[in-house]
Amino acid sequence: MGYRQGLWEIAASRNGVVTVSEADDAGVPSVEVRKLAARGALRSCGQGVYTHRDVPITPFTEPTVAVALAGEGAFLHRESVLDLLGLGQFNPPKVRVGTRRRVRRTLPGWMELESRRDVPDEDLTRYEGILTTTARRALEDMQDRMPHDRWEVLVDTALRRELISEHDATLWKTAPA
Repeated sequence: MGYRQGLWEIAASRNGVVTVSEADDAGVPSVEVRKLAARGALRSCGQGVYTHRDVPITPFTEPTVAVALAGEGAFLHRESVLDLLGLGQFNPPKVRVGTRRRVRRTLPGWMELESRRDVPDEDLTRYEGILTTTARRALEDMQDRMPHDRWEVLVDTALRRELISEHDATLWKTAPA
């Protein structure tokens, strides 16, 4: 199998996205990644993050790119998680990414990076292959940021889709607005 095919397989399993470190783990040297980008097989998104031109773009590609650009341990949070899951009507202007470590690289304007040292490991999961906070944590983070009537609809929808427990839904509905 050639380098291009190897990168295609990585990208196909990651919403069209491949990073230099993932390529290296798969035995594709970084110099070959840069050559394939120069030849047009890959599109650079920023520091070591590429999309493969032969893998279709999906609604999950941009969030995957955002988390990859923020680096190891980064995750989607707040309304970006709810938007990813199709809960409520969000369409946030920026993809919100949290991280527990310092990120020094310049990130695109369509992303918003926030330090989130308060998020424990048990509040992280993967949806569509993207590291995110759990739906429960995302809802918890958004509770005071939205109107009460929209909040209740969001909780009902999350409960119906089994993204939160009955216990969480009951607590949130009885909490003072």
